[in-house]
Amino acid sequence: MSADVKSGNEPYDDINITPMLDLAYVLLVVFMILTTASVQGVRVESPTTSATSNLAKPQTRAITVTEDGTVYLDAYPVTMEQLQSLLGQYKAANPNLPIVLKGDAGTAYGKVVEVLALVKRLDIAEIGLVTKKTRPEE
Repeated sequence: MSADVKSGNEPYDDINITPMLDLAYVLLVVFMILTTASVQGVRVESPTTSATSNLAKPQTRAITVTEDGTVYLDAYPVTMEQLQSLLGQYKAANPNLPIVLKGDAGTAYGKVVEVLALVKRLDIAEIGLVTKKTRPEE
């Protein structure tokens, strides 16, 4: 007889963890999908450039300027005063706060400069500009 077979009403000594692992894997997949969806932010038409680098870091904040001049922090519309206040709070929590600035290719240049000046006033040094990489000529 096998050692695993219990006779009568004897309790089992081991725990079956398969259902817990199934639940953990499902939750992992759900959180991965939700996290990816929340990072996308506001959709804009980025300008193109030939030199790009990846600036994705943990706790990176995204500032987006749309074509009509609306400013978003992560995916939420903000005024310049709100942007300054929120970035100040984030900077206090993380002195090396990384920022990425996404501007629509058709946006007014003055609004982008205004956001850059605000970031400079807050002494945020890690800032990247989001662009699309141009395809090489064939």
